[in-house]
Amino acid sequence: MEKQWNVIIIGGGIIGLACAYYLTEAGQSVLLLEKGDLGEGASTSCDDMIFLQSKKPGILLTIALESLDMYRRLDQDLPASIEFESRGGMVLIESESQMSHMQNFVRQQKALNLDVELLEKDQVRKMAPLVSKHVLGSTYSPMDSQVNPLQVMRGFVKSATAKGLEIRRHCGVKALDNPSPYHWKVTAEDGKIYESSFVINACGAWAPQTGELTGLELPIKPKRGQILVTESVPAFGKTNFWSADYIVMKLNPDFAKERSALMNDLGIGLSMSQAESGNYFLGGTREFVGFDKTVDRTALHLILKEAVRFFPALEKVNIIRTFSGFRPAAADGKPFIGPVATQPGMYIAAGHEGDGIALAPITGYAISQMITGKPLPYDFNELSPARLGI
Repeated sequence: MEKQWNVIIIGGGIIGLACAYYLTEAGQSVLLLEKGDLGEGASTSCDDMIFLQSKKPGILLTIALESLDMYRRLDQDLPASIEFESRGGMVLIESESQMSHMQNFVRQQKALNLDVELLEKDQVRKMAPLVSKHVLGSTYSPMDSQVNPLQVMRGFVKSATAKGLEIRRHCGVKALDNPSPYHWKVTAEDGKIYESSFVINACGAWAPQTGELTGLELPIKPKRGQILVTESVPAFGKTNFWSADYIVMKLNPDFAKERSALMNDLGIGLSMSQAESGNYFLGGTREFVGFDKTVDRTALHLILKEAVRFFPALEKVNIIRTFSGFRPAAADGKPFIGPVATQPGMYIAAGHEGDGIALAPITGYAISQMITGKPLPYDFNELSPARLGI
């Protein structure tokens, strides 16, 4: 048995590392256990977006706006560039029914201080000259931003380890025991036992397996996302792009009737963001296929077909890489951020689905504030594990 820490974090993706960063900033002694390599799960199998326009008005948009401000500070505070950039984003609208839904959505988002507007056809083409002529309009927000997740994680690691964070890679957990309130014994697969006052389950799509070690049933499932990466090319416009159909479908499920059964089964909605290197990430799918990480040619073909439909010039661009990853999707669409009341000292920071990159800073900060007994900037009750009755 080794020394006792204040906090043990299980999971070394961007959420777990954000928790480690803010806890060490608060003076806590922290041990992080990761069953593989850091960022091996969703954090390195995703795009680079802090996409605000996809957030429904309410707690998720509120904390996403706060997280964006935190990224601006992290860009200055972390020891290396995180490639933060507010390039903005456009949600491309193809039909009058989409336009009607997006007009209402934009009104609600503006009421919560998101800088967003609707653009008409000629304005769209000024922003994106290569967009297809069938596009009727778009939304536009200059606040949509991006970072390099790898650089963010490297920054968290370098800063937190300088303040005492200890990391055990390739260290899976096989048992979690709670002999008394705020006293946890974490048994690793190699038999070593680590002790702490607090444990954070930051295991992403694998959070339910860790929860089962203490009898918790967490309604989080892996949702596969497949992405294509282009060669480095000049920008197709001044911003990054998304199609409105998937956002509208979440607002009104009846809209699914206008899409093909295969598009709905694969959950395809176009996202198109350009990295600092000039490569475009083209996504994506949203599939419940368990932990099958296979890259499917049919799905990739449909994603590329969607991208070319919006930007015909993409037909001449080479695809250099494809990959897939697992979004940790909570049943009610909201992450779990907070303590498990029935197991004193246990915290959950998981279930962010496609918002893990966007919400990492605010999640890590909120968990740190909760553990250290300091005030929170917002009411996180809506995201508490208590909504499960635990």
